[in-house]
Amino acid sequence: MYRFLLTPRWFGINVFVLLAIPFCIFMGSWQLSRFEDRMTASRDAEQQVTTDAREAARPLAELLPVDQVTSGKQATATGRYDKQLLVPDRQLGDREGYYVLTLLRTDSGKALPVVRGWLPGTPDPAKAPAAPKGEVTVTGALQASETPGDNGVSAQGGLPAGQTAAISAASLINLVPYGVYDAWVTLNTGDSGMKAVPATAPADSGLDLKAFQNLGYTGEWFVFAGFVVFMWFRLLRREVEFIRDAELGILPDDELQERDQEQPQEKASA
Repeated sequence: MYRFLLTPRWFGINVFVLLAIPFCIFMGSWQLSRFEDRMTASRDAEQQVTTDAREAARPLAELLPVDQVTSGKQATATGRYDKQLLVPDRQLGDREGYYVLTLLRTDSGKALPVVRGWLPGTPDPAKAPAAPKGEVTVTGALQASETPGDNGVSAQGGLPAGQTAAISAASLINLVPYGVYDAWVTLNTGDSGMKAVPATAPADSGLDLKAFQNLGYTGEWFVFAGFVVFMWFRLLRREVEFIRDAELGILPDDELQERDQEQPQEKASA
């Protein structure tokens, strides 16, 4: 009954199945390991934010450029506050509000964007506390420039004067006549009664869309493996039913002739 499994056609099918199943399992396991790695990285990154907050602050120049290692580190810089901007559509907890961002002109000639705090409601320049006058030294968590459209950062344009959607050197450089550091700092303590904006984990270290794509691919590869097994059993069942029908003489002549034409070598080997 099952001698047909030794025919060339079924030999090819069997080889394909024997190769496809372990390949699908391997790829699914690899995608699952990628997801687990991202989970571990996310957990470590969140713990690192807490650890960094307890470390001694270091001069800004020692921590630039911002990368996975320096993001979240305590940085200190000295200068004079200059232009102030509001960053709308920012949540703190479950409340909607905005950041108060002020550019700190340093001795290097460049400005460091400093988030002095968060206020609830819609952006209102009249409610945003003015920055302190004279030379100040700020200390806070160093953060990388934001990318509009990523991690909830708004990419909208046409904002009113005095507002910016993203805290990004590429955006701020168009609003001031001097250079801007490709980084920003969020103060550990909110200035003038504002609530402090907590530091966030470095980019690409959390459970973002890529992480869940890995999880989705994991499921797809295991489904492919199951589909290969299902199709093999289905083909096997059809083949057995065809042979039984042929032995009982209930197979239509036209279907039998077509089968003979398609598989002359299989009939010869059988």
